[in-house]
Amino acid sequence: MPLYQLFCIANHFREYKHIKDLVTMSAMHVMNEGGVVRNIQFNGTQTLPERMRRHKQYYTVGDYWTMDFDTSPRTLRTLAGTMRRDHRVIRWTMLKLGEKAEDVVTSPEQTVDRHLATSSSKTSPHWSS
Repeated sequence: MPLYQLFCIANHFREYKHIKDLVTMSAMHVMNEGGVVRNIQFNGTQTLPERMRRHKQYYTVGDYWTMDFDTSPRTLRTLAGTMRRDHRVIRWTMLKLGEKAEDVVTSPEQTVDRHLATSSSKTSPHWSS
C-alpha cells in the first residue's frame, strides 16, 4: 500500500471536541478499510494566509493538522469524498510520499562520540570522529 500524507485546515471551534471528532473520523475511515495510520500531528490554530470560502462561509482562522497513513487508492478517493462533504473542513490535500514506508525513511546518521575537553579548556566540548 502506498504511503500518503493528509494535510488539512479545519474550521476553528472553541471546543476541542470538533477537531478531535474530525481527526478520529479520518483515522477510523483509513483503519476500517484496512489501512494503517502512522502519525497524526496537530500544528496549531493559525490565521489563514487569506480569507477562504468553503460551504458558503468565509473563514479567517483555521486548525492545521496532518496525518501520515498507508492505504489503497480506493480508500483515498472515499476519504477525499468525506473531506469534501464535511462542513468542518476548509481545505485539504493528500500527498503521496512513496510506494512503501522504506521509500521515505532515511538511513540512520553515523554516531558521533562526544568527548569532554580536558581541564585545560573548559569552555566548550570538542567533537571527534
